[in-house]
Amino acid sequence: MNGSATAPRSGLRDWAVDIGLFLLAAAYGVLMASMRLEAPSPPPRWLFNLDQLTGALGCAALWLRRRRPVELALVLVALSAFSELVAGAMLVALFTVAVHRPPRTTTAVFALSLLAVLGYVVLRPEPGTPGHLLLLLGVVIQGAAVGWGLFIHHRRRLVLSLRDRAARAEVEAHLRAEQAQLHARERIAREIHDVLGHRLSLLSVHAGALEYHPDAPAEDVARAAKVIRESAHQALQDLREVIGVLRAPVGELPQPTIADVRQLVAESGRAGMRVDLSEELTGAVPDRVGRTAYRIVQEALTNARKHAPGAEVRVRVAGAPGRGVTVEVCNDAPAPAASAPGATSTSPPAPPAPAPVPGAVSTPGARPGQGLVGLAERVALADGRLEHGPAAAGGWRLSAWLPWPP
Repeated sequence: MNGSATAPRSGLRDWAVDIGLFLLAAAYGVLMASMRLEAPSPPPRWLFNLDQLTGALGCAALWLRRRRPVELALVLVALSAFSELVAGAMLVALFTVAVHRPPRTTTAVFALSLLAVLGYVVLRPEPGTPGHLLLLLGVVIQGAAVGWGLFIHHRRRLVLSLRDRAARAEVEAHLRAEQAQLHARERIAREIHDVLGHRLSLLSVHAGALEYHPDAPAEDVARAAKVIRESAHQALQDLREVIGVLRAPVGELPQPTIADVRQLVAESGRAGMRVDLSEELTGAVPDRVGRTAYRIVQEALTNARKHAPGAEVRVRVAGAPGRGVTVEVCNDAPAPAASAPGATSTSPPAPPAPAPVPGAVSTPGARPGQGLVGLAERVALADGRLEHGPAAAGGWRLSAWLPWPP
């Protein structure tokens, strides 16, 4: 809209507008000519003929208004100081400049047109009509043409702005939807890892026991088979709950509470782990804090079972309103021999260290896996702190602090 040329005629509507403005300018010129002939003192014949020729050429030049609006307006403004019949074409040119050019350019051309009105009043006064009245009439008519053009100019800019805003809003909405889907996928993946990782680690440990100790006592084989069956059944139930929530139009994934930590420790004990639980909680823990604390204990027990089979694990959960909740899980170094069905004499290598995660602090030598990365993100979302790494006396230590409002 601020370029040096307007858009060429691109359709039937543009042609109709141009023809209509041409006829309007010609009609204005004919009206002024008839009024001039009926005046008490008509102008000389040669001047009238020259005025008619100028008006006709001005109307014909309107077909250039889309390509050279400013130049055309300046020429017609200059001619309007001498010619009365070119006034119609000059008004159309002023209107075109106001529509297609910046307001600053329109103001400059309009100011020149006012000087042309003053020049016309001085050069061609009307007998019996006060000069100030002619000047006022010219200012009003030209101001109306320019005002109409400015109205259309700003209306078009508003429409373009609204269209651009709507397009940006659509793009932003699409990006927000994609971001929401990404966050939902990450959340679902984290929940599935937390829900199924514990069960599947039990399956892996006891299946390994049956594979590497085929000559184990019948009692140990039966106990391992029972744990495998119960863990597989519970994992299937957990997976069904997750899928059921995903299929539902609205709902939350199944969430544990801090009260379920005892059951979690009991399951690990039945699987052959040596777990010592200490709880020192004052009052009812908020649901969000309790869920996060449960996930911390769950991930720590899973890692201890995978990387330190046979080691003793100590779980401590303590806290009070205003002081926060502290979760600490420590395990000794891996036992040289298996102390539970399926435990091997060497632990698998730790996974490679991921990129640092806000909210997590790793001590030197720590090599957290993907489960710890997700756990660190969960703790950070709860405005807490997470530390994990080798313990001073050997083994592994994981400690977390979660805020508990008073």
